[in-house]
Amino acid sequence: MKKIVLLTLISILLTACNFDNSKDNVVNILNWSSYIPDVVIRDFEKETNIKVNYGTYSSNEELLAKISSAKEGTYDLIFPSDYMIELMKNRDLITTIDKSKLTNLNNINPNYLNLSYDYGNNYSLPFLAATVVIAVNTENIKDNITSYNDLLNPKYQNNIVLIDDQRIIIGMALLALGYDMNETDETKLKQAKEWLLKLKNNVKAFDSDSPKTFLISKEVDIGVLWNAEAAIAMEENSNIKTIYPNEGFALSIDNFAIPKGSKNQDNAYKFIDYILRPEVMQKIIESYPYKNVNKETDKLLDSNYLNNNAANISDKMIKNGILVKNIGSFVKDYDKVWAQIK
Repeated sequence: MKKIVLLTLISILLTACNFDNSKDNVVNILNWSSYIPDVVIRDFEKETNIKVNYGTYSSNEELLAKISSAKEGTYDLIFPSDYMIELMKNRDLITTIDKSKLTNLNNINPNYLNLSYDYGNNYSLPFLAATVVIAVNTENIKDNITSYNDLLNPKYQNNIVLIDDQRIIIGMALLALGYDMNETDETKLKQAKEWLLKLKNNVKAFDSDSPKTFLISKEVDIGVLWNAEAAIAMEENSNIKTIYPNEGFALSIDNFAIPKGSKNQDNAYKFIDYILRPEVMQKIIESYPYKNVNKETDKLLDSNYLNNNAANISDKMIKNGILVKNIGSFVKDYDKVWAQIK
């Protein structure tokens, strides 16, 4: 455990040290793994002559650790999910968005604005939306899986990959038990822990960077993963099907946000505005087929995306998704559960 903590701290420090603020024409970005293709970064640099220093993280909690431990001004642009926006705002880690610096703001689909975690979008703007789905290789799995509880079947031993995200996976267990995904009751969380311990024997890996790889390589036949990962797996193997569980599913809105003390804010706004161009967002969606939130990009996307039910999630399904909420100090209870599961 000490070795893991030490390696995590070293990783955080190295990421911070690699970002060079000695030049004016840079922008220091932290984003999720597999979210913006390299060609978009290169094209932005070529057009603007702004050097992009780009780092990644695999969970909101890892992002929080990096931002909290780094010297103020280390980063200029980050991409927190909904509940993390509220948490970072409360901890004074992000600054207000100056919308007057964005010429492409109107391209954002209004359905994704003014949500509960940031009414008025004073601290954030939506980048992409994602849902958690169950993906199943029907070539090998003939059972009719409709529920998270179906995953407890002992015949699936060592045959499932889960995303490595404590709020999502503990939330899944709570939903399976008929509870709120954001439950803070100690007794219910204990039941969720017991449910996950039963599931653990069926889990081959926890992976947030590329869980689709386990499905594509046929190392596992079942995955609980983000919709874009499932969509890519479906393109590689037509036997893979996507299921939205009966109990409900997590919805995540990932957002542009500017850390407090950013030293290159003008360049951060230029990057945001660049990403909000319809043709630029098209490149992102075609590489990483999450739910598009740019209404002008909708007009450019082809049938491969539009007809993929894992990628182009219907508005009705989006409305049924459940947002992860900021639970304040109760997160420590989730930490304790997760430590016993992982």
